[in-house]
Amino acid sequence: MTDLFAQASESPGLDGAHLPPLAVRMRPRSVEEVRGQADILRPGSPLRRLIEGSAGAAGPLSAILWGPPGTGKTTLAHLVATAADREFVELSAVTAGVKDVRAVMEAANRARDLYGRQTVLFLDEIHRFTKAQQDALLPGVENRQVILVAATTENPSFAVIAPLLSRSMLITLTGLDDAEIGDVLDSAARDERGLAGDFVLADDAREHLVRVAGGDARRALTSLEAAAGVAQDGIPIGSQPQRPVPITLADTERAIAHAAVRYDRTGDQHYDVASALIKSMRGSDVDASLHYLARMLEAGEDPRFIARRIVIAASEDVGMGDPTALQTAVAAMHAVAQIGMPEARIILAQAVVHNALAPKSNAAYLGINEAIADVRAGKGGPVPVHLRGSGYAGADRMKEASANASGRKARPYVYAHDEPEGIAAQQYLPDGLHEELADRSYYRPTDRGFEARLQERWRWIRDRLRGR
Repeated sequence: MTDLFAQASESPGLDGAHLPPLAVRMRPRSVEEVRGQADILRPGSPLRRLIEGSAGAAGPLSAILWGPPGTGKTTLAHLVATAADREFVELSAVTAGVKDVRAVMEAANRARDLYGRQTVLFLDEIHRFTKAQQDALLPGVENRQVILVAATTENPSFAVIAPLLSRSMLITLTGLDDAEIGDVLDSAARDERGLAGDFVLADDAREHLVRVAGGDARRALTSLEAAAGVAQDGIPIGSQPQRPVPITLADTERAIAHAAVRYDRTGDQHYDVASALIKSMRGSDVDASLHYLARMLEAGEDPRFIARRIVIAASEDVGMGDPTALQTAVAAMHAVAQIGMPEARIILAQAVVHNALAPKSNAAYLGINEAIADVRAGKGGPVPVHLRGSGYAGADRMKEASANASGRKARPYVYAHDEPEGIAAQQYLPDGLHEELADRSYYRPTDRGFEARLQERWRWIRDRLRGR
């Protein structure tokens, strides 16, 4: 058994002075050790065949691995290289450039020509490469000078150029579930490469580590290593430590400041969480709405972006069900721009709660969509003559000519304020739509909230205008 205590007596082993990080030491050495991703690693799957070196007569394809952090992208790239005895070169798009890519291609040609060995180029964070830099990869991928295994946490449809996507397998990885994260922790606690049985996790501490990992195996292992360090530091100097050393819930809470936030400000999760916020407010779930608001704020999302989404929701989903929701949202948007974080969280929370609790109506939203659809379909026709402007030279002459052309006598415009109740019963719609909308309407108020009070007046006005 590896004696971490002996190492720590010279220089702390758990803090990384002599040992590589726990997540590195526990990197799977074979497909069988990989946790999660069972679907993409099933026997016969494209990735499994690439790892096993049985990609077919045409040779192996390149692969783009898309998934959240800590799901095994780097591990799978290593397996592609080592399982079939290939050369392995790792670059990071953060620091590498076109010159580095070309140097890898030249070295790959030499390895193939002199030693008959294929080269795997693992390019981490490919979404950080510009279009020109990604273009430099195309010849090597096209001619299969290298097997490119590129990793990204962002949607490749937006982050990777189309020619490179079409020449590669797109493999989607998912976050590990709680059981799989628990297996990762248990294995690390007992494995000789890990904590070698010198520490034991209390059940509640294990549960806490699983929860804060957020499906990220690397985060789980890093948190475990930090918690083990806290537990070791708690042993009084000169005393005989208990073997194995218990890692308590208090140790994990001291080691971990807060839970991992599954969110990225520029990728697909940015839109997923924003969508969840909108749909939770629409569904009137205040707790869920505040949860997604908190996730966005904790991830460093621009509060002005959040405020704009709340304004849209106030009109699209609440509408005339509670017209004051839009007032609250607009006020919040202006206040957030002036105040900023952290106080802006309070203002945003007020607007979110108002939206979530307000009676919902999408009648105005549906109404404008239907009106736009009719306009795009070519419905409408000329503006009725009596509604046309008269503030320009020749306006009256043009109105008379239009009336004569239609075979109708020009009708005078009726000023609404001169009529009883301020309603002028005259035609407002163009001729075609006036007939078509005789028995239907773009705006159909609901019976919820403030809008319920509008229904009777809306029907009365509509009947007056239709001459009923």
